[in-house]
Amino acid sequence: MNDACDVVQGDVLVEDGRIVRVGDVGDAEAALVINCGGNYLLPGFVQTHVHLCQTLFRGYADDLALLDWLKQRIWPMEAAHTPASLAAAARLAAAELLLGGTTTVLTMETVHDTDAVFEALGPMGLRAVVGKCMMDADPAVPSRLLEQTTASIDESLALHARWHGAANGRLQAAFAPRFAVSCSKALLEGVAALSRERGLLVHTHASENRDEIALVRERTGMANVAYLDSLGLASPRLCLAHCVWVDDAEQQLLAARRVNVLHCPGSNLKLASGIAPVTEMRARGISVSLGADGAACNNHLDMFTEMRLAAGLQAITRGPGALTARDVLTMATRGGAHALGLGGEIGSIEPARRADLIVVDRDRPHLATAPDPISAIVYAARPSDVRLTMVDGTIVVRDFQLTTADHTALAADAATQARELARRAL
Repeated sequence: MNDACDVVQGDVLVEDGRIVRVGDVGDAEAALVINCGGNYLLPGFVQTHVHLCQTLFRGYADDLALLDWLKQRIWPMEAAHTPASLAAAARLAAAELLLGGTTTVLTMETVHDTDAVFEALGPMGLRAVVGKCMMDADPAVPSRLLEQTTASIDESLALHARWHGAANGRLQAAFAPRFAVSCSKALLEGVAALSRERGLLVHTHASENRDEIALVRERTGMANVAYLDSLGLASPRLCLAHCVWVDDAEQQLLAARRVNVLHCPGSNLKLASGIAPVTEMRARGISVSLGADGAACNNHLDMFTEMRLAAGLQAITRGPGALTARDVLTMATRGGAHALGLGGEIGSIEPARRADLIVVDRDRPHLATAPDPISAIVYAARPSDVRLTMVDGTIVVRDFQLTTADHTALAADAATQARELARRAL
């Protein structure tokens, strides 16, 4: 996934967590040699919109439109989280992600106890940019999720002070105001100012659903993206999830401000939100990357499916080839790295990049005869084909098995925590 999207037959030499040589590594000696002959080696996937905290909600929030889904299920369950249930959700999600080839995520957690998520992710080996959800202006949310403006900002800054750069830089912190419907003008303006001052990412939702857009227009008199821009949020540091309903003027604004769009095709389908104009946004030069969203609205964290859906949906709306396999594989790797400000660190297999790598086993009936690796990865491969996952040069999945934890034990603990959480919330 370099600039030319080259397909190379050869070796990759990793030292001290970084890629040193690609292709011909000469007579270099290594402490460990991994034979990947005949397999596909590619950068780990970068998912730019997930909610790790919602992993325990899988199957509890089906067949609802966005605002009902939030009010009836997601917000009550997020309010019922404890540090133990949040840790269980984060660990289970990390296991699923790593086993399926995702090495980096941008995640929005719930309002409280976000330290538990950072603590859980450290030993798992996942690279993550984590934000505490911020909500201070929506009477529809449970009382435990409704914050004071200053307290919300202060806690986000405290999390940044405690965790940003932890685990050898694998863990970072971001601002995560939920969306314009549940955040006051003062909160969003405060986040915008601090993002400018400190260079921090802002991760939020926008224009996912037509009812949401109508609410924003009713309250502000403005379109969603234009409102965020008026508060100073629109910048290359802004990561906007969904952008399903953005017209020409909003797309021009996104392009002019170099805002990053986070496309979640599986979630958009399940919540009946719509099909985002990805082809048009990319044609305007807007950075569009991919994410599975949360397990409560997908119901999995599988980048292979998101790539295939992204290409297929644009084929339906704009014609075959509107978004090619190469396009979506770039979105899933380099595009995600760019959105997170990590384009010089991850997302491609090149010297000096961090060794976030995955190996896809080609010796599968559905992959064995494929003539084109990129087509095979996007249209045929599955999470269960990921033989090895490496983050920062550390092997976290070997021979299809997680090495950093017992995933069976994680699943059992998560199942217990999910049942107890549902009893508290529903």
